[in-house]
Amino acid sequence: MAAVDSTALTESIPIEQIRYDERGLVPAIIQDYLDGTVLMMAWMNRESLEKTLSTGRTWFWSRSREQLWPKGETSGHVQKVKSLRYDCDSDALLIGVEQVGDIACHTGERSCFHQVDGGKAAPPPDTLSQVYEVICDRRDHPTENSYTCKLLDGGDNKILKKIGEEAAEVVMACKDDDKEAIAGEVADLLYHTLVALAHHRVDVKAVYRKLQDRRR
Repeated sequence: MAAVDSTALTESIPIEQIRYDERGLVPAIIQDYLDGTVLMMAWMNRESLEKTLSTGRTWFWSRSREQLWPKGETSGHVQKVKSLRYDCDSDALLIGVEQVGDIACHTGERSCFHQVDGGKAAPPPDTLSQVYEVICDRRDHPTENSYTCKLLDGGDNKILKKIGEEAAEVVMACKDDDKEAIAGEVADLLYHTLVALAHHRVDVKAVYRKLQDRRR
């Protein structure tokens, strides 16, 4: 099996340990590697898993067509593999990907798991991304008496002043070694920083990418 570029796949998997079902298949859960959103579920056999590892992009097995298929072959919404894990029974895969185009579902939705209570809503990402989405919604659809809207209306002068204040409070909480206060003050600092990101229209995922780059 060809070597995989470390920038495309950060964790390898001993495929001989994978337990396939009676059809020779194993379920693969696909997840956004930055914010953790569950994007889709598909089936893999040994050959598609090998091609996924060797090419650094997802390949699956179509049960209806009985053939291999690369994700994004026609849409261009390919999935670049960033991590690959298997569960405690070795009979399910969890694959972290960079979803090109941010669309995984053939319907055009970000996630295949978008149906809820008769409507549409993508699964929630990590907590910071959820808070960032709310802040962006307040920016784009202002509501009366919203603290976030008041911050955004004040622009950099108001937002940056609050970031400075919250940073100082984090320092004081740490000096006092007050764990509850530290958690609360860091939460405040993160929130106000997210407001600054939204104000300048910097996606929180851009921050995640910087952290991932530095992690490597």
